[in-house]
Amino acid sequence: MISLIATTLKPSIFSSFTQSKTNGLSSHPKTRPVNPKPFTINAALIPASNRQAPAKQQLYQPFRPPPSPIPPKFRSLDAAGKIEVLADRLGLWFEYAPLISSLYTEGFTPPTIEELTGISGVEQNCLIVGSQVRDSLVQSGAKSELIAAFDTGGAELLYEIRLLSNFQRVAAAEYIVDHEFDRKGAQDLARAIKDYPHRRGDVGWRDFDYNLPGDCLSFMLYRKSREHKSPSELRTTLLEQALEVAVTEKAKKAVARELHGESNEERAKEEEMKIIRVPVVRLRFGEVAGASSVVVLPVCKAEEGEEKLNEAPMEFEGGGEFGVVEAEKEWSRWVVLPGWDPVVAVRKGGVAVSFRDDRKVLPWNGKEESIMVVTDREKKTVEAEDGYYLIVTENGMKVERGSVLKERGVEESLGMVVLVVRPPRDDDDEWQINDDEWD
Repeated sequence: MISLIATTLKPSIFSSFTQSKTNGLSSHPKTRPVNPKPFTINAALIPASNRQAPAKQQLYQPFRPPPSPIPPKFRSLDAAGKIEVLADRLGLWFEYAPLISSLYTEGFTPPTIEELTGISGVEQNCLIVGSQVRDSLVQSGAKSELIAAFDTGGAELLYEIRLLSNFQRVAAAEYIVDHEFDRKGAQDLARAIKDYPHRRGDVGWRDFDYNLPGDCLSFMLYRKSREHKSPSELRTTLLEQALEVAVTEKAKKAVARELHGESNEERAKEEEMKIIRVPVVRLRFGEVAGASSVVVLPVCKAEEGEEKLNEAPMEFEGGGEFGVVEAEKEWSRWVVLPGWDPVVAVRKGGVAVSFRDDRKVLPWNGKEESIMVVTDREKKTVEAEDGYYLIVTENGMKVERGSVLKERGVEESLGMVVLVVRPPRDDDDEWQINDDEWD
């Protein structure tokens, strides 16, 4: 509680004011009290802690530069000092590696740094990238023992795993340390991990675990062994190496089966599969635009069923000076494909059936992607045992081999499969028409 006293000042010149008479009106004197009484004001003081000021939202966040990768002991150095540290290799490699990037920002070029320090341009890049990979391992929470294992000469090893994700880098780094890999071994390991997802559908792909670097490396050796004739010394060596680095039991069994052979029944089945082939093509970006001739086909979705497939136009052809395509009936969806021989050979009744996932359609290990199955509806009768036909099952449409259908007594299908088209993909160079084994 506070007490305030206010006192009116006394007039120094006039004690009263009078109003003169004007226009015949009498004046009424107006006076102010000469000695006014003091008065008191009482007010309560509210503690500052109980006051609730409105919360202010900070709209502007000041720029905070990222922490410098340069160790504190080197941050005060000028250009000459940094060059001296690099020339004399003062400290561990990951400590002076950031100085190279710092010199780049100051206008130094790789040849200049090489001339002043003796560190070649290739080695400069290796040191910079290696230190960045090491920082990512630290940020990923890798064990200190693992990080310390690369303190001496680790730049070259870490450089090789630069293209892997942070999770893969930790696993690869642990594998490199445990097996005492050199630079070539680290390079092969990184390549095996990076390449594994792109080999989906290859023979034996599902027998290996992608999350284990050892299985990825084993699969790469396993796949290379199949490129050599059996028996051969090189093939046997590759399989022995694959068996040695394999981790899961499933991978070991797959390699052992390839190394020690398989039963006569399995071998006969494999030989049968080698004879039966179906053309498969992956479409390239811009391939249709650059094709000298094209083919237009009606498209049906597999989930629309057999009835919709039969409703698709049977006859359609291009004519006139502009090659305008005319069909016997209206249809809402069409696809334009390059003039590949299997497609051009379908004169009447051709249709492209689109599927969302090839694993549920093809009688082999699919690649988990959408496909289009070009079918000749004029050839519905199951005649060729080595051919493939589009049929309807309880779970929808799928492709089945002719020999299997004959064993089941199936005589008629929706049409004979003449081509399987895969969508374009940036990371796949196998764009040309191939005869893939359907196993």
